[in-house]
Amino acid sequence: MKRILAPLAVVFAALLWSFDGLLRQELYHISSFVIVALEHSIGALIFLPLLFKSIPKIKKLGQRGWISIFWVSICGGILGTYFYTKALSFVNYIDLSVVVLIQKLQPLFAISLAGVILKEKLSKRFMFLAIIAMFGGYLVTFGNKPFGNWDDKSTIASLCALLASFCWGSSTVLGKHALKQLTFEVVTGMRLFITAIISLIIIAYSGSFSDVLNLRPENYTTIIIIVFSTGTIALSIYYYGLQNLAASHTTIYELAWPLSAVFIDWTLKGKTLSLVQIVGALILLCSMGMLTRENQSE
Repeated sequence: MKRILAPLAVVFAALLWSFDGLLRQELYHISSFVIVALEHSIGALIFLPLLFKSIPKIKKLGQRGWISIFWVSICGGILGTYFYTKALSFVNYIDLSVVVLIQKLQPLFAISLAGVILKEKLSKRFMFLAIIAMFGGYLVTFGNKPFGNWDDKSTIASLCALLASFCWGSSTVLGKHALKQLTFEVVTGMRLFITAIISLIIIAYSGSFSDVLNLRPENYTTIIIIVFSTGTIALSIYYYGLQNLAASHTTIYELAWPLSAVFIDWTLKGKTLSLVQIVGALILLCSMGMLTRENQSE
């Protein structure tokens, strides 16, 4: 049963993340670190009772396990979210789909690191399907208009999205390592708690606490919506899937993100899919379906 639920969990988390960009764009005028601090602090409070109950298990965590947790918390929780939010702050200079696609290059980092760090065996069939899936994701997002005319701010936004891609790709691999020792609920809670503490220290040191007090009620509402949808909830669902899947496979299922992001643009903003994008969507769906069967056979 888990072989079916795990891929579905990752895909569902990816679908939730598709709405994340739309929500964060409403916060483009707020410091990215402030958003990260508030988002993860609220999420940490939700998981705090579970962490207290899991202290005996956490005490047994080895050195490599702690390194993995801190890597996921800092790179995935702080830096990845910061760079992604920063890229979205250039909403007037770069299209949302470009940010999403560049960030989704993370399979290139995750698959490579999974082979090196986790010693996951990558069959030739899997590598072929992975390349096809990423190509489909490229077509879905860009269609037949790859980049267009970019200025300096578009370049900065793209680099931020690429850095987020590395941070989240490496966090998938190290997160898988942590999940070998702890349950997905505990890993989620520890990541949220450590990320919240570090990000609060950062905004305190930078003197950004005044920004928190100056937020409007609708800003807090948006952040709370993020926590209970595309943030904490999606992260917990994602870690459940990652716990029962190979890291290299998990990162491919996440390619549902660009597909659903384009669909949201189509339904909410009236941007219709081009023929090339439809072809890319079919390629992406077919390759992900074949990857599911590949995972089940393994």
